[in-house]
Amino acid sequence: MPSTERSALLLAGLLASAGAARMLAPKQFDAVVPRVLPGTPRGWTLASGAVELALAAGLVHPATRRTSARATALFFAAVFPANVKMAHDWRHRSTPAKTLAYARLPLQVPLILWARKASGTAG
Repeated sequence: MPSTERSALLLAGLLASAGAARMLAPKQFDAVVPRVLPGTPRGWTLASGAVELALAAGLVHPATRRTSARATALFFAAVFPANVKMAHDWRHRSTPAKTLAYARLPLQVPLILWARKASGTAG
């Protein structure tokens, strides 16, 4: 299996796991939805879970992989504000919790680069 295909399938697994987690246990994700967004946090949680599942499905199929991988990179950039909100909200929690929240911020960069690699366009 070529490394680009393997990378896309691993990324699909990550997205499918995240999407399923949002669908099965949405409450924990509702708290990081920025309040400036219209609608309810639950609606955004479920919508983002559905997007993650759709992106995962697109990454699995070679015919839709490139488009899905590019959309995945955009998705990872779009959810960054939720990670910022989480870091802000968790600033008074325990050191391990704060560390987790702050570690998520720079994690978006390798996730975006991973999606670019899965599209076959990363240089």
